[in-house]
Amino acid sequence: MNKKYRRVIIAGNWKMNKLPSEVKPFLEELKDAIPEHTPGCSIVLCVPATHLASMSREKHRRIGIGAQNVSQFDKGAHTGEISVDMIDDLGARYCIVGHSERRADNGDTDEIVNAKVHALLNRHITPILCVGESLEQRDRGLTIEHITYQVKAALYGLEPEQVKKVVIAYEPIWAIGTGRTATDEQAQEVCFAIRELLRREYSAMVSRKVCILYGGSMNAKNCAGLLAQPDIDGGLIGGASLKVEDFAVIVREGSRAE
Repeated sequence: MNKKYRRVIIAGNWKMNKLPSEVKPFLEELKDAIPEHTPGCSIVLCVPATHLASMSREKHRRIGIGAQNVSQFDKGAHTGEISVDMIDDLGARYCIVGHSERRADNGDTDEIVNAKVHALLNRHITPILCVGESLEQRDRGLTIEHITYQVKAALYGLEPEQVKKVVIAYEPIWAIGTGRTATDEQAQEVCFAIRELLRREYSAMVSRKVCILYGGSMNAKNCAGLLAQPDIDGGLIGGASLKVEDFAVIVREGSRAE
């Protein structure tokens, strides 16, 4: 698959780490550590909702603002929830949906993930849709079937033009925060299967346009091999995105892969 149709996206996911007061010094250090020009590589930091205002104040053309979650509801009596309009007002241009931690810890079902994807696209915010299998599912040979179901459920009801605007992140659950990583070949196999699914369900053009990222312990040491794969268009970076030096290495590698 020719990558010329797609941008490389290196997206950091801070999860529940750092404080709002740490955003400014982190960004200042990061700006000095990454290439001045990355025309084919988008850099994004997905931060806790409490940090979005700080990110917006320190807005920089090289670094996109991303949220980690959003409500499927527009507004109203939903105590503790954060709407699409709220993150949009704070400058978020990306938002993670369907992360395995939210599916496990907060009960985000495939139906809820689908509703969030629709809500984000309606406000022109790019969903970063996470899909991934457990170790048991992989061991039983159910990886592709499970990923296929998750992708189809999350994209249900979307038009092809909308699907082109979704970023899909393959994050094997067994490799998130464990230090284990899918091999380059394992990651490529699943990302290729996702792209083939998009081709069958929507069109070859849609398949060529959708950016597919790999998550699950991508770091400064293993990023080169993963980013060299033909169907991997970037990474959703967890722990390594908290360290300027490590994240900058991945950004530089992503810039070379563009």
